[in-house]
Amino acid sequence: MPWLVMATPAVIIDLRKALSERFPARSAPVASVLTTGLRFLDRASSGGLPKSAITELITPRPSAGSASLVHALLRAAQQDRHFVALIDGSDSFDPGSSDNSALRHLLWVRCRKAFDAIKAADFLLRDGNFPLVIVDLVLNTPEELRKIPQTSWYRLQRLAEAVPTVCLIINRQGIVGSAQLKIVLENSWTLQTLEKENAISHLRFRIQRSHRKSELSDQRSEARLAN
Repeated sequence: MPWLVMATPAVIIDLRKALSERFPARSAPVASVLTTGLRFLDRASSGGLPKSAITELITPRPSAGSASLVHALLRAAQQDRHFVALIDGSDSFDPGSSDNSALRHLLWVRCRKAFDAIKAADFLLRDGNFPLVIVDLVLNTPEELRKIPQTSWYRLQRLAEAVPTVCLIINRQGIVGSAQLKIVLENSWTLQTLEKENAISHLRFRIQRSHRKSELSDQRSEARLAN
């Protein structure tokens, strides 16, 4: 099962010590990107998601497949034997969609408000123990997200720059001005799509912006994940 944390002030007091004991820091690799193990994503993003930076994953359509992508990233983390922190902005993650062996590589921080999720991201980026920190704000309302000032996103970027961590923020609209890489999921999955074997291979997305390689801007790619 995932290591579960409720985002409350009382928990935050001792969380840093618990994190260092439960998830010991590993030597940072030389590579500037995190290879996710998802071929379509690694190929389109020039080898993987940029470390020490924010990547924004935009899912403008309902049932775009972001939840399936999160589970795929978790399975990839299990295979690569690294940990993932998932900050759940609306307490919507379904652990039943992943097996227990994959969940052992997950720190699940359950929040009910976007502002609490931002505070949790601030804390985890300062800690620097996780190669991948995911902030899932897909089900938080646009009104709630608009209340987050751009200074908060730039503060997270400054924190990310100091550690070899990928910060992946998932939401419905592009709101993160400091994101180095912006990916748009263009799917609108149906029940029939989800019932297909290896449904994740049907993900379609485009790179909207990349500060690392400007030629990737507006590049369209089809996701093809090998069995």
